[in-house]
Amino acid sequence: MKTKLQYAVVALCLIAVVSCSKESDVSPEYPVAQNVTAMERELLDLVNAHRETLGQTSLIFSEVAYQYANTHTDYMIATGSLNHDNFSARASGISSKVAAKAVSENVARNYDSALKALQGWLQSESHKKTMEGNYTHTAISIKEDPQGNLYYTQLFYLQ
Repeated sequence: MKTKLQYAVVALCLIAVVSCSKESDVSPEYPVAQNVTAMERELLDLVNAHRETLGQTSLIFSEVAYQYANTHTDYMIATGSLNHDNFSARASGISSKVAAKAVSENVARNYDSALKALQGWLQSESHKKTMEGNYTHTAISIKEDPQGNLYYTQLFYLQ
């Protein structure tokens, strides 16, 4: 009887640890917000123009990265927070579908224009480094929450 109780306690502890983890392979369902596609295209053009001024190649739009970026933007809207939660799951998913050698992301919130979002990323050393990194593909998801706040996810990968 004592052994069964010990096994039950261990099992409950394992369930608690697994259920509290921020990293998950399962994507919960969140409301899907509408994309601000004109701004997405504008920001991609601005990012590529910036890269070209540095002598770097333009990033190629990736539908695979776009799907992952959209899911993460919806997640940020649902949680009301700017975050990189579950990034390793996004990176693994992208890598498995397109054989990416490296994956990175930038996120932002509350910029009311593509230009302001670009400027914000350029003013952040880590975001700027990512944007100027050795990547070949990208996708940008911009969505608006019910209060009118814009959320941004840009995924990059090297193929």
